[in-house]
Amino acid sequence: MQIEIDHKSGFCFGVVNAIKKAEETLDKSEKLYCLGDIVHNGMEVERLEELGLITIDRETFFTLKNCQVLLRAHGEPPSTYEHAKANNIELIDATCPVVLKLQQRVKKATLEMNQKDGQIILFGKKGHAEIVSLDGQTDNHAIVVENKDDLSEVDPEKPAYLFSQTTKSLEKFNEIAAELKQNSKQEIIIKDTICRQVANRVPRMKEFANQHDVIVFVGGKKSSNAQFLFEVCKKSNPNSYFISNPDELNPNWFSSDNSVGICGATSTPQWLMEKVAGQIKKYETSDI
Repeated sequence: MQIEIDHKSGFCFGVVNAIKKAEETLDKSEKLYCLGDIVHNGMEVERLEELGLITIDRETFFTLKNCQVLLRAHGEPPSTYEHAKANNIELIDATCPVVLKLQQRVKKATLEMNQKDGQIILFGKKGHAEIVSLDGQTDNHAIVVENKDDLSEVDPEKPAYLFSQTTKSLEKFNEIAAELKQNSKQEIIIKDTICRQVANRVPRMKEFANQHDVIVFVGGKKSSNAQFLFEVCKKSNPNSYFISNPDELNPNWFSSDNSVGICGATSTPQWLMEKVAGQIKKYETSDI
């Protein structure tokens, strides 16, 4: 059996940076809170929690004082920073630079649209941490669009800006943009804000999936990026399987003459893909 791990899969820069900051802080501190899962991968979260990271939700955060809190790559709305400043909370800010720049652009566009009685439209997943951070730049007045049906909330008589969550599908963003421009009677300013480090993985995933008999995609169940990239694999290779840890592997997926490809999302650690590869290798010595 031939087994290959996709060398272009795994953590993006923003996730690498957040984990590095968490590890560096935990080397010096006994306790570090993290506002939300540092990455949408349960096994990586467990690894960091063993080092002392404490994952909290937003409700808990707003009860804290006099402590250290890590802000993950997804970013946070202004209210998070205001509470930290008022309650002596040291923020270890690991917001991805791409997200940080996008927050600034959304804030600037909001000021412009407020003067024109316009709208800010965000293409993304409702309730996703990045969308919450971006909506916060608009005082939570943005229209969040997940699909074409949500465009019914947009007023065609008002001008608008359209931005995208950085990890969304470029193809679907362009479909939303085209539909929006077609129906609007006012100026629509389209801003493609999808991270190219993420978007460029789509053609790579298609190519990789076509090179192997079986694809094992490793990703967290909470990860939007994992779900999206897995669908890319599945369309290219029907023999694609989604797992979150090696225990979910099924020996019946493989045969001794298979070429097996292992890949993952921007939230999938390299060590986990290697662990999956190790488990699959064990099947070679058994009857499969």
